[in-house]
Amino acid sequence: MKIVRRLALVAGVLLLLLGIGVAALFALFDEKQVKAQLTERVYASTQRKLSIDGELALSVWPDVGVRVGQLTLTERGNDTPFATVGSARLAVAVLPLLSKRVEVRRIEVDGLVVKLLRKKDGSLNIDDLAGDKKVPESAEKPAASPALRFDIAGVELRNARLTWRDDIANTTTTISDLDFSSDRLLGDLAARHFRVEKLMLATAGSSGTDQFELKLAAPLLSLEGETLDSKAVDLMARLSGAGRTVEARLGLAGIAGSGKALKVSDFRFELDAKSGEATIKAQLASPVAVDSETRVIALDKLAGTIEVASPKLPMKQLKLPLSGQLRTDLAKQTADLKLATAVDESKIGLQARVSKFTPLGLEFALDIDRLNVDKYLPPAPAGAEKPAAKAGSGEAKIDLAALKTLNLKGSVNIGQLTAQRIEVSRLSAHIAAAGGRLDIAPLSAGLYGGTLNGSIGVNANNNQFAIRQNLAGIQIAPLLKALINKEPLEGRGSVSMDVTTRGDSVPALKKGLAGQAALDLRDGAVKGINIAKSLRDLQGVLGAKKTTTVAASSAEKTDFSELSASFRINAGVAHNDDLQMKSPLLRLTGNGDIDIGEDRVDYLAKISVVNTTTGQQGKDLAKLKGVTIPLRMRGPYAQISYSLELGNVVEEVVKEQIKEKAKTQLGDKLKGLFGR
Repeated sequence: MKIVRRLALVAGVLLLLLGIGVAALFALFDEKQVKAQLTERVYASTQRKLSIDGELALSVWPDVGVRVGQLTLTERGNDTPFATVGSARLAVAVLPLLSKRVEVRRIEVDGLVVKLLRKKDGSLNIDDLAGDKKVPESAEKPAASPALRFDIAGVELRNARLTWRDDIANTTTTISDLDFSSDRLLGDLAARHFRVEKLMLATAGSSGTDQFELKLAAPLLSLEGETLDSKAVDLMARLSGAGRTVEARLGLAGIAGSGKALKVSDFRFELDAKSGEATIKAQLASPVAVDSETRVIALDKLAGTIEVASPKLPMKQLKLPLSGQLRTDLAKQTADLKLATAVDESKIGLQARVSKFTPLGLEFALDIDRLNVDKYLPPAPAGAEKPAAKAGSGEAKIDLAALKTLNLKGSVNIGQLTAQRIEVSRLSAHIAAAGGRLDIAPLSAGLYGGTLNGSIGVNANNNQFAIRQNLAGIQIAPLLKALINKEPLEGRGSVSMDVTTRGDSVPALKKGLAGQAALDLRDGAVKGINIAKSLRDLQGVLGAKKTTTVAASSAEKTDFSELSASFRINAGVAHNDDLQMKSPLLRLTGNGDIDIGEDRVDYLAKISVVNTTTGQQGKDLAKLKGVTIPLRMRGPYAQISYSLELGNVVEEVVKEQIKEKAKTQLGDKLKGLFGR
């Protein structure tokens, strides 16, 4: 009991002394004098003006400390505000006060606003505070100060706002609603000793209709000389709005090493995004090595997955495993990436090199053994075939702005490719983009039994496109089926085109087409009409001397042994005047226009029967041998009408019959003359 009474007595004495000390503090504290001294010392050491507009007062609960209201710190050498504080509190340990020592226990700051600036000469407006040598020599230099040491039990920063203005890039970035807290914060800059416990950083805000949130947590960060140690660092970022959410998490564990060479045994990145009913999830992990002297960062064992799910996908869900390597050199502004993945039967390999970060310069090589793009795209809606939209009817604009900043070159090689129903093999394309231009040249592939060779050029500076293609030995029917879901022609042969166009929508591009094209096919057919059958039916109405319309039918076709034509294209209209189509029974020539911009045809073909000894069809057309019959083709692509324009056909038939009769009579007379 004596011990308890003695301890109580000692405690009472200490409390009495503390009370006396607190009373003395309040009695001796002169707010105006303290403000003046602080202002003078700050200006003498930094050449910045400190204004304390709020109350400066002592507090004793929950611990002894100093409270300050509104204060402002200006830029060096002028009155422009650099930082402002709404309120702050500095708490100190009680017992050291008895020995006339001040030990900070806790710092609380509310409403901090800091404006950071990078000037056009590259200097920062905080260079003088960091002791940077860029401070002008003419400026008054602050007196030397002892090396900074601190041992703070806790720090709390609430409702902070940070603005970064870059006069070189002419950009401004603002971070608001920033909260920061930590437990013990220990530092000795001279001894290169730093330690922070339970670090927490959080901010939230909005950008337009989007809401964002950012959180950083680190249980322990420690620096002893050159040795860095950390248990873990976790970073979370979330963006939401307009029916979509994106959440990304970055985790670092096993952080060890020095300022010169740092290793992270476990780096993890996770992404969880949702837009409507579609979701994307990604995971990536690798050890990380950082060499601060060479400024090289290496992730040598990248591994992860990407999962995409959507009810609109044919397979509903798609999962891609990833593996590879990433190495970046910050000093040289270069990066190298190797990545491999597989999806279904496809094996995909990508090698990429960034030759420059700003502006971005990229080189790449993409290799795929086989790929069916259509398998992973939503199916076309029922009845998807619609008439082409007219210019000015709300057609989506083609935006090529992204090409203006693109600087890349590379190659794409695909063994087997199916895209938009088109099947190609041995696809090889070299791609280059710079100065707003994109060039794919050379471009080659195997295509429906033949080959494709050519180039494609796009100029974003004036929305101009150029296409040069030569297709040789191809089967035309399956190609047309893939392109327009129709088969108006059959046959094997060659197609060539050299066209340019300009516009910011598909209708405008179609109307702006110019150049030339050619077609040369063998052993095929024109679908939609059987000319021989139509001519047989025509013989019964020859006397009518009128135009007879023949209904187009997908079941009908006209065979040919040869078909050739060339086109001159101007303002979206392809004009032809050298059509030649041959078959054992018929010859067909013609001229006319294909209006690509309006999806219409206006063409006049001239049909001649040349051989009436070819089967029953020829015998049935004996009356029309040597007669030219016009065939008019008009209308939109989907509803072309065929009209046989009879006109003077009857007179031509009579003339041909008279000629044949005259030949027969002349032959008989000649036989009688020579006695045969």
